[in-house]
Amino acid sequence: MPAEPIPMNLLGRTNLPVSKICFGTSSLGDMLGTYGYGVDEGRARDTIRAIFSGPVNFLDTSRIYGFGRSEERIGDVIRERGGLPEGFVVSTKLDRDPETNRFDAAQARRSLEESLKALGLERIDILHLHDPEHADSLESTVGPEGALPELFRIKEEGLVKAVGLAAGSVEIMMPLLREWDFDALITHNRFTLTNRNADAMIDFARSRGIAVLNAAPYAGGVLAKGSTAYPRYVYQQASEEALDPVRRIEAICARHDVPPGAAALQFSMRDERITSTICGVSKPERVEQTIEWARWSIPEAMWEELASLPFSTEDPEANRQYDAG
Repeated sequence: MPAEPIPMNLLGRTNLPVSKICFGTSSLGDMLGTYGYGVDEGRARDTIRAIFSGPVNFLDTSRIYGFGRSEERIGDVIRERGGLPEGFVVSTKLDRDPETNRFDAAQARRSLEESLKALGLERIDILHLHDPEHADSLESTVGPEGALPELFRIKEEGLVKAVGLAAGSVEIMMPLLREWDFDALITHNRFTLTNRNADAMIDFARSRGIAVLNAAPYAGGVLAKGSTAYPRYVYQQASEEALDPVRRIEAICARHDVPPGAAALQFSMRDERITSTICGVSKPERVEQTIEWARWSIPEAMWEELASLPFSTEDPEANRQYDAG
């Protein structure tokens, strides 16, 4: 029998059909400072080939991931195969100048042009304003001469089909979501088995018809790789206290013979408010494993046990030291 396909959703109010899994490609930019390990060019390309050959029709990248390496490696594979697979959706992001952190309209336009060149595409399906909180001035970024108005002008010109907001802090995102007519948003690390910081924002987005793309369901990787093998939480070395909630989840999963990664992924996928869950992958085997976890049978009794666990509503990245490289 053929494998069950990955379900699809329309992206918010657009007519873009996207799979309920999206592959994140930041680690494919060889971001040693963020993940604690590197990914060479050959492995990255093999991973992208596996994505394009599989049942998922959606990947997410950014101009700043690995200072351009993620997009460049994706573009190499797109050119190698003569174009994207039919119906495939690419999401990328406008980014600030990595040297000056300036994020005005001119920088937004440069970021788009660099993305199109690196990816070898004429248009982008989904384009997000990325991490405005890391710009030299949030006020300038969202003001009349900033990157945010330029994002909407880019959409008006037909260079992108949908526009989104991909930031960190919920407190930064909410005023912008109220004031601007975004098609989508990306939240990361803030709606997981261990954290619900973005819950109210997700409710708001659903009420406005904004597609929610929930990234980093594994809390930066620990729920996929295990607290012993990968004792990091949200891209930082983790204390025993920070790892305790993860170990409680691991204990429940062990009793039911379910991989914690499957539980973490399906926790996001089974929430009807979430359009797609963005899962980072760093090697071809992770692509196959993600699909397997999405289809894993999890008993309702286990979901009830997981629901009884405490979770944090604080910002999990409040003390994160961001590293684009």
